[in-house]
Amino acid sequence: MSDSTPHRFTNALAKESSPYLLQHAHNPVHWMPWGAEAIAQAKAQDKPIFLSSGYSTCHWCHVMERESFENEDIAQVLNEHFICIKVDREERPDVDLTYMTYVQAATGGGGWPMSVFLTPELKPFFGGTYFPPQNQGGRIGFKNLLLELHKAWSQDRAKIMESAARSIQKLQEHLDGENARQDYQATEVLQKAYDDLSSNYDYHEGGFSGAPKFPRSASIALLLRIRQHWRQREDRSSECDWALEMSLRTLRAMANGGIWDHVGGGFHRYSVDGYWHIPHYEKMLYDQGLLLWAYGEGFTLSQSAQMAHVCRQIASFAKRELRHDDGGFYSALDADSLASPNDREKREGAFYVWRATEIDELLGRDNGSIFRYAFGARQAGNARPESDPHGELKGTNTLFRAFSARKTAEYFKKDLSEVQTLLLNGLERLLQARDKRPRPHLDDKIITAWNGLMIAGLARAASALQDRDMLQLAIDAANFLRRQLCAQPQQGLGLHRSWRQGQRGPLAFASDYACLIAGLIDLHQASLDTQWLQWADALQQEMDRLFEDPQQGGYFSTHTDKDHSVLRIKEDYDGAEPSPNSMAAYNLARLGALLHDPTRSDKAQRLLNLFGRTLRDSPSAVPFMVCAADFLAHGNTQLVLAGNRQDPAFQAMLSEAQRRFMPHALLLHANRSDSQGDGKADSDSNKAQAWLNQHNPALAAMASATSSDGNKTNAPAAYLCENFTCKAPVQDLQALAQLLDQSQGKASQTNPAP
Repeated sequence: MSDSTPHRFTNALAKESSPYLLQHAHNPVHWMPWGAEAIAQAKAQDKPIFLSSGYSTCHWCHVMERESFENEDIAQVLNEHFICIKVDREERPDVDLTYMTYVQAATGGGGWPMSVFLTPELKPFFGGTYFPPQNQGGRIGFKNLLLELHKAWSQDRAKIMESAARSIQKLQEHLDGENARQDYQATEVLQKAYDDLSSNYDYHEGGFSGAPKFPRSASIALLLRIRQHWRQREDRSSECDWALEMSLRTLRAMANGGIWDHVGGGFHRYSVDGYWHIPHYEKMLYDQGLLLWAYGEGFTLSQSAQMAHVCRQIASFAKRELRHDDGGFYSALDADSLASPNDREKREGAFYVWRATEIDELLGRDNGSIFRYAFGARQAGNARPESDPHGELKGTNTLFRAFSARKTAEYFKKDLSEVQTLLLNGLERLLQARDKRPRPHLDDKIITAWNGLMIAGLARAASALQDRDMLQLAIDAANFLRRQLCAQPQQGLGLHRSWRQGQRGPLAFASDYACLIAGLIDLHQASLDTQWLQWADALQQEMDRLFEDPQQGGYFSTHTDKDHSVLRIKEDYDGAEPSPNSMAAYNLARLGALLHDPTRSDKAQRLLNLFGRTLRDSPSAVPFMVCAADFLAHGNTQLVLAGNRQDPAFQAMLSEAQRRFMPHALLLHANRSDSQGDGKADSDSNKAQAWLNQHNPALAAMASATSSDGNKTNAPAAYLCENFTCKAPVQDLQALAQLLDQSQGKASQTNPAP
């Protein structure tokens, strides 16, 4: 239906800005957004609340909308007996987290769409995820469920109220008990994490589970840090090699699989099978950021051309399809789209899949045969039945690297360079053809947390590849967030969760602060521009004020004074996104070291002790938190580069340091605060450098190198400081390389991987 076509129904969501809420604005259901008005209406009418939470690129959310929320018969039951509230889980992760915690505790599982029924006091009494419209396959139909719950509410209200109150009380007690403070030993935690990941590793296909198979970027980051920590111990040589191999093999398997978009770049959400072949086709911004992080570090250790290519293609995809003109990144691309402009219903993967005849028509029969051989495309389609239970992909192909260019050349008895050119040209032709198809829905919300992860990934990949364009993308995104997502842009404070079409969404949550702070620290490490570190420090102070538990430590996920909250939750599980407590621990540990601030380090340790039981018992569930514990225990190395950042000799020294994988080291810039220039940007840098010199007075003494005759020079110099002791400065690249080799150990440089 076009925007100009009159709608039969319009509800209160039509006034919202969220793309997900707007998708439901013309359902016959009398939807209301989460807020005081809807809650007051439930109390005034003495009706239970039906809360439906999802997001705009959620496949099964679309299915339930078509089947139930557009069904006028079901809508009549909802409107008569319930107050219906729609929540965009990406805008209101606080509401979603509260009731998803209940659903997972009550049913043993969760997912979206989330369907929860609440008392007018917001206490849940029944919950689940997707429900079919009618009874089906042993599952109760949604209409029958509504009628049963209405009957129970009418006839047995007291029992429902008592059960709901008891459920919330028990759940809060359980959550508080999970945070029982326990000491831990970092060495034991690293060993347990390694053992758990190794035991779950898929030796044949890579990854750490069967189907469905998720990227698990955080687990790869953790394994690479475990490898670095063990690399100089002879008794750990086999575990060290295997930690690296599990990481690199998984990265290569994902890059060869259908979860990677070989035509346009970027990763899909996850693989529905165990082979990385058929994906769930939506593309999320946070996945791109976290995978940039993983592939950038994988490249640093392997020098693999494939991993460098993946990094550049992720950045290219995000710039082309997810970037606002002023620098921020949009949230997601939908899995579903129309197969042709004349279709009425969208299909999952329609934008991304190919029929063999299409490929042959685009490339010619002979070239098409070679291309299809390399990318596993068959005449009958390549989706296994178990990967496509609804038959949506029948006769179509999801491209994956079935054979390398070399194997393909050998099979067709062609010259290797000729085949390589053919495959590259073929991908370009397919991209041009695909761009003419109906595009998937773009969720153009700009979410602070996800942009923070993208900034982190771009900064780390830029350092690994020495790619100035990637670094500029990260800088532009950070500047966008400061201008548009901060109520006080000059100070970079008053952070909001989201922005869309000139309008800010709700105030930011703990995850937004934690992820943006992490991105800013990484941006500082990539550029050595101290203004990013200064902003990260200011945001950390604001995060402490809004979310920290001063009695027990750690951070609540929502503001300490948030309205309509029935649970107080401190997240620790690192799922698709890192938990705010995991990332906060890592941020605090790094800020403490960079600013020589023991209070930050102590706060990080207190936070980790709060989750000590999880660290000891289930470290693979909190890989970013284990990274924080590892850094806090072993991150006592700093490399201070003194001189003018614009000096090519300084940049050469910075590049020499950045091309190495040094997860337990931090970079700092030492310079006189009056030596940058006269422009506004230079003035900001001057102020930031003066601020850093005040926090770390030793840097001022390192601002100028000394020649052999005792005179000051303008040449850059590098100081390696370990265990609070600094070595004599070096002024040439060879000496710096030798110094870093001695510090990191020769084993830190591995042979390039194929």
